[in-house]
Amino acid sequence: MHWKFKLSVIVTTGALLGAGMAEARITRIVIDDTRPVAAASGKPAGIAYEQIAGRAFGELDPKLAQNAIIQDIELAKDTDGKVRYVTSFVIYKPVSLQQASGLMWHDVPNRGRVFPYAEQEFAMGDIGLASAWQGDNAGATAVKPQASIDGMQFLQVPVARNVDGSPVKGQVLARIVNRSGPASQPLMVQTNPVPYKPASLDTRQAKFISRGRENMSGEVFNEQTIAHTDWAWAKCDAQNPFPGTPDATQICLKSGFDAKRLYQVVFEAQDPYVLGIGFAAWRDVAVFFKQARADDAGTPNPIANTAKYSIARGVSQSGNYLRGWLHLGFNQDERGQQVHDGLWPIIAGRRIALNFRWAQPDGVLELYQAGSEGPQWWLPHPDPVRGTPAAGILDRCTATKTCPKIMEHFGSAEVWALKLTPEWIGTDAKQDLPLPTNVKRYYIASSNHGGGAGGFDTSLPEASLPKAGPMCPGNNFGQGVLPANPVPHTQTVNALRVHFRNWVTKGIEPPASRYPTLAQNQLAVAEKTSLGYPALPGLRSTVPERDFIMPVHDYDWGPEFKAVDGSGVPSMAPPRIKQTLTMFAPKVDADGNELGGVPVVLLDAPLGTYLGWNVTADGVMPFHKNEICNYVGGMVPFAKTAAQRQANGDTRPSLQERYGSHEGYVQAVQKAADRALQAGFLLAEDAQVLITAADKSAVLR
Repeated sequence: MHWKFKLSVIVTTGALLGAGMAEARITRIVIDDTRPVAAASGKPAGIAYEQIAGRAFGELDPKLAQNAIIQDIELAKDTDGKVRYVTSFVIYKPVSLQQASGLMWHDVPNRGRVFPYAEQEFAMGDIGLASAWQGDNAGATAVKPQASIDGMQFLQVPVARNVDGSPVKGQVLARIVNRSGPASQPLMVQTNPVPYKPASLDTRQAKFISRGRENMSGEVFNEQTIAHTDWAWAKCDAQNPFPGTPDATQICLKSGFDAKRLYQVVFEAQDPYVLGIGFAAWRDVAVFFKQARADDAGTPNPIANTAKYSIARGVSQSGNYLRGWLHLGFNQDERGQQVHDGLWPIIAGRRIALNFRWAQPDGVLELYQAGSEGPQWWLPHPDPVRGTPAAGILDRCTATKTCPKIMEHFGSAEVWALKLTPEWIGTDAKQDLPLPTNVKRYYIASSNHGGGAGGFDTSLPEASLPKAGPMCPGNNFGQGVLPANPVPHTQTVNALRVHFRNWVTKGIEPPASRYPTLAQNQLAVAEKTSLGYPALPGLRSTVPERDFIMPVHDYDWGPEFKAVDGSGVPSMAPPRIKQTLTMFAPKVDADGNELGGVPVVLLDAPLGTYLGWNVTADGVMPFHKNEICNYVGGMVPFAKTAAQRQANGDTRPSLQERYGSHEGYVQAVQKAADRALQAGFLLAEDAQVLITAADKSAVLR
């Protein structure tokens, strides 16, 4: 659909509007907040920056091919046939646009949050834009009256209504886990509330059960149905006992909750958000700020004529969003042109579960959560295990010639808890899937989700390592047994950022992809013996067992669900598990550190075994005890001396046996830094910082 500007707008703003911009779908912008960006503490003043927060008002034509793929868009129209939304945004820009570099980073918020921009980007004069996409209005993503620089990003989208105006209804699943006591409990997905409420508070209209255990393969043990008279949609506690005060967002249980059991409710909800609009809204904000001079009313674009190149970027959930956004064709704007020149999904190995009715995009692939359906790989490839046709994420952008340059990087946690490896080897694991020339892939072996704290003393057994491990991300999942994995991503990402900038703006190829492959005998079935793990002190001898890794489940969501696109209408809650895929992971060396990644200093001069997985502890949150600690990593330090390791039955050489002395360790760090520097995965300034830190560390002091 094309914009038709009113004559008065053409007369007053024609000089501001770029040629062809009658098709842009942002009709109005409002600037709510403008502030200077404070210089980093201790850093000399460089380019002066300011930050701008505002709202963009957009409209979509449901009949346009670029929008028609949005689930339920035809059920979200206003009386004039258009679909409208309001999205917040924040911009970081040089005060003087003459100092702008010409590159814009368009970031995808993570559950409403915008990650801080890197100092290097400010130093280069890059522009940062972040705009909302998650329209479920649950918790942190709730719609606000106006945008704020300090606030969460939000997107206001319509709900679907039947053609006759009646509400759309369907089945929704929600869970309560690791909760105890008489108080009522909210329904959560990850850290936000479930975005749908029951159509009726009559408990006879829902099914509420509890389970004694589940395993990674989806097997259920000791399931019990809870009578409708024994629970209520209500708020209650010891002072206000069952049946409590009616409340559609939480459940009051007559007997109270038992932390050793999981609780699951399936209820009829109504008014599903048309969440796929978030794909189009994020696209159109990019098009406006990259191409438009002003909105319909003449409000100027604050970065007009500045962004010659743009790179889309998202971390974790936001990176999954980018993979789904590209797969469904949204890097083509309404005029058929390419939107972004580059796309950087970071620590994200699946597609966001967004464009289907009753989607819960906060999900992190726990049991019954969507996101692994359809192709996770880039080029067309058959899926014989799940029986779906050959397809790939790049199919639509290839057909329209709108594919960007793509860089992706991962750590070990994405393999073990976020179901990554089918992207590399398909669901049947028979071959390495080829990468297209526009995709570069890098693996940061033995690392946590997003990387760890870095440093060297963080790995020492005599250092003040916490007695309890880190919390397991997810819906109240539990706590790890092992201390947190410190292997950092920061220095690697600093180098990748330089390579990606140069690739997009100058056409300079980044280093070749580096990740574990079958061809190099670096991948195997995800269990201890096949992978080559040594016995690790403090862990049971069998970990990781074959059913320890979080696997891909082949779900049956019902006949109206389109698995290849992750779209449609699911009608089975919970979905039936047809089968569980065999999962692969990187092999390890004699220390238990993974093979096949990019050079990283702490891995090439290791101080322990660094794991992309952890084990969930028993205690106050016991339901997942002894299972994988969702997507957090752990570590097992090396002993300092041979006598200490022998006393623990540790086969891994001690620090003294490896390095001899403190000076010997510093030399090992220097050698490792030089290797990473020469391979292009470490910047010279970061190499020097690491060598200095090693020299100051307590290693073998």
